[in-house]
Amino acid sequence: MNETSLSLIDRLRDSPDSESWDRLVRLYSPLIRNWMRKFEIQDSDADDLLQDVLIAVSKDVARFEHSGRTGAFRSWLRSILVNRLRNFWRSRGRRPVAPGSSSFDQKLSQLDDPASALTLLWNQEHDQHVLRELLEIVKSNFTEETWNAFTKVALEGQRADVVASELNISLNSVFIAKSRVLSRLRQEAEGIVESSSSFFCSD
Repeated sequence: MNETSLSLIDRLRDSPDSESWDRLVRLYSPLIRNWMRKFEIQDSDADDLLQDVLIAVSKDVARFEHSGRTGAFRSWLRSILVNRLRNFWRSRGRRPVAPGSSSFDQKLSQLDDPASALTLLWNQEHDQHVLRELLEIVKSNFTEETWNAFTKVALEGQRADVVASELNISLNSVFIAKSRVLSRLRQEAEGIVESSSSFFCSD
């Protein structure tokens, strides 16, 4: 995929294809499964419910409008998850008790509330998870030298001059490597993880 390609959300909205859809599934399936476990979804039901969530995403993504709102996509996805969890338990005619002192309905209401502690946890886990996955996805687009320089400076926090000496490259090459990878990550994360993320602000 070339470096001038549209962001994943744009590709899904404008001209959905199997590659874009596969990427979204790869990005979000582990995160959604993890949140299903928080709501007592058994492994035997997880595949069907995950498919239900992803089908809802595929049907509605063309109508999704970011509108410059902070966290718009993750909020939209959270709402879909809440609705599918609610429908899942209603279809079974029972309301399980969630771990801890809160009832399932109370916990689900917390996840539905954009200002709750549970939603803040969703936001945090969403951004961390997506950035980890995107790092793996974009890695193949760069040479080993570029990736090593980026990793040591941006992820491990090493000084650029130390990295340049260790990799036997110029200091400018280290800065260029970091800038190129972060630029590609911003492109892939556009509309998914906010550009104001502290990770992106490290450039």
